[in-house]
Amino acid sequence: MKRNVIVGQSGGPTAVINASLYGVVYEALNREDACGTVYGMINGIEGFLNDQVMDMEPLERSGELELIRTTPGSYLGSCRYKLPEDLNDEVYPKLFDKFAQYGIGYFFYIGGNDSMDTVSKLSRYAKRTGSDIHFMGIPKTIDNDLVCTDHTPGFGSAAKYVASTVREIAVDASVYDNKKSVTIVEIMGRHAGWLTAASVLARKFENDNPVLIYLPEVAFDPEKFIADVGAALEKMPNLVVCISEGINDGKGTFICELESSVGVDTFGHKMLTGSGKYLENLVKERLGVKVRSVELNVCQRCSSAMLSGTDQKEAIASGAYGVKCAIEGATGKMIGFSRLPGEDYRIDYTMEDVDQICNQEKTVPAEWITGNGSDIGEGFIEYARPLIQGEVKVPTENGLPKFAYRK
Repeated sequence: MKRNVIVGQSGGPTAVINASLYGVVYEALNREDACGTVYGMINGIEGFLNDQVMDMEPLERSGELELIRTTPGSYLGSCRYKLPEDLNDEVYPKLFDKFAQYGIGYFFYIGGNDSMDTVSKLSRYAKRTGSDIHFMGIPKTIDNDLVCTDHTPGFGSAAKYVASTVREIAVDASVYDNKKSVTIVEIMGRHAGWLTAASVLARKFENDNPVLIYLPEVAFDPEKFIADVGAALEKMPNLVVCISEGINDGKGTFICELESSVGVDTFGHKMLTGSGKYLENLVKERLGVKVRSVELNVCQRCSSAMLSGTDQKEAIASGAYGVKCAIEGATGKMIGFSRLPGEDYRIDYTMEDVDQICNQEKTVPAEWITGNGSDIGEGFIEYARPLIQGEVKVPTENGLPKFAYRK
């Protein structure tokens, strides 16, 4: 019997979150034996509660679906809506009444930690009430902090962007050598420094910029930082330093909080900004050299110009594999990646228990952080380099990228 499909996107976008959407929709539309109408949730579960849905099939007929593969952002729109912890809350029967109204048999949610929390709660409620809807999580996050998977779609492209941009910044910073200068690059990462670690890939040779790299996994000492910068300036005049936005003192205080008070988002996460600016002022005051700070900000997650071919391919495949698994009876699972042994990079797609994934964070292994907390070792480089391989040709129109836009 055919069952209708619904798919949504949640949390911060990535350069390949729409590639995962493509994978889900394309696979479901081509499984006519099992899938009926394929719906998209506009603005995630929050939009679905307000009956904001669209039929995805016309996108395939119009050719728009193909454009989605290289379109950044979240085509369906996103949300940061957190379902209640209490499964007795009235929102759950309301949601399942709406699932019944649309004839939903398969539910797919593309997102990170908080999105997997949504999949977990819905699948647990379904089990409690005897619902036969299958709930599947499709991973995404530039932060690469999901557990039970080697890496996540979105990280490879963001890492490629970070490494490429830091290399460009390093070349630009080196044009004048008659006066010492420091460029501080602030990169996304609240508690996990995977993306900042990717800046090490920018080096062209040993001891090249960025010379210093600081992750939130290691307690940050401003005095040690000043000493590190001063020592590095004795060896090279133009220094590039990369930091995670979430560098902290190891006791719960973010360095950005030393600059100004910070707000919180709907999940209670502190909205971090200003670590680079704080350190810029500190270097200026203590070392008296020319210094600037650069915050890469949302460009890390929205650049289609530096899409990783490997990342896009795996994002599409994870979406398609999720559909296959759901049709075969899986529920309460997230699609994971398992790296296979051998010199050549290969992965298997796996199913992981979403209850073991939500609300946890995978951090950079301590053995990959070197230089007494200010550098990244070869272990990370060997891990990350395969993930940034491959180029993607983005369609253009009048000299600019041609993206899919939801009408």
